Amino acid sequence: MSNSDIFIGEVIGTAVLILLGGGVVAGVVLKRSKAYNAGWLAITFGWGLAVLTGAYISTGLSGAHLNPAVTVGVAIKESAWDTVPFYFGGQLLGAMIGALLVWVAYYGHFAAHLTDREVVGGPGAQATAAAPATDAPGPVLGVFATGPEIRHTAQNLATEIIATFVLVLAILELGMNEGLALSGAGVLMVALVVVGIGLSLGGPTGYAINPARDLGPRIVHALLPLPNKGGSDWGYAWIPVLGPLVGGALAGGLHQLAFA
Repeated sequence: MSNSDIFIGEVIGTAVLILLGGGVVAGVVLKRSKAYNAGWLAITFGWGLAVLTGAYISTGLSGAHLNPAVTVGVAIKESAWDTVPFYFGGQLLGAMIGALLVWVAYYGHFAAHLTDREVVGGPGAQATAAAPATDAPGPVLGVFATGPEIRHTAQNLATEIIATFVLVLAILELGMNEGLALSGAGVLMVALVVVGIGLSLGGPTGYAINPARDLGPRIVHALLPLPNKGGSDWGYAWIPVLGPLVGGALAGGLHQLAFA
């Protein structure tokens, strides 16, 4: 596959992944959505189906990494790094496009949610000199990016490393790294692994398990003209980037040692 195929495939696949994954979170979180308060099961299965759809669409072009941690694991396994920048660039751009499309699809719901008295303390409430804006997570940041339920740097980082390690090791064993047309069963198994990770390991941090999935939408959250959106929590943002990259690298290394 050419570098342009890789880039285009990752942009499209990751955009679909984030559109559907962020979309299910928006549906559950935003008031006046028909899916409001549908719960964690809806979110975990929604993300699994998002992976399934994005992978089906992009596997023929790029092999459907859709995740820099997967790309790192594959590069370590194959000792091939020349295409990594094209994967990374496509994944980050695709994640930003997907997040922007979530905002478009739920535009009215974002506006209603962020001017609701119960959410922001009153319509149009803005930070003042007496109560300045902070980087604390805003009321809709969870639609775009992840955050921990308990802030503990070492634990949060370890959770992301462990969860991503499981994901990438499973993907390497399922043959996603070959860049060939995958069977429907192969893509489905990866989607189910994502659901399993969400159910088992998603509680502490929201299971980013994908640096592009977290960083791209967080940038979009910071840039969007959302009223009363609050901060983008940049103090935490390095964890869902570094943790998955470390987990992916460890999975690639173990695969070389134990399975090659």
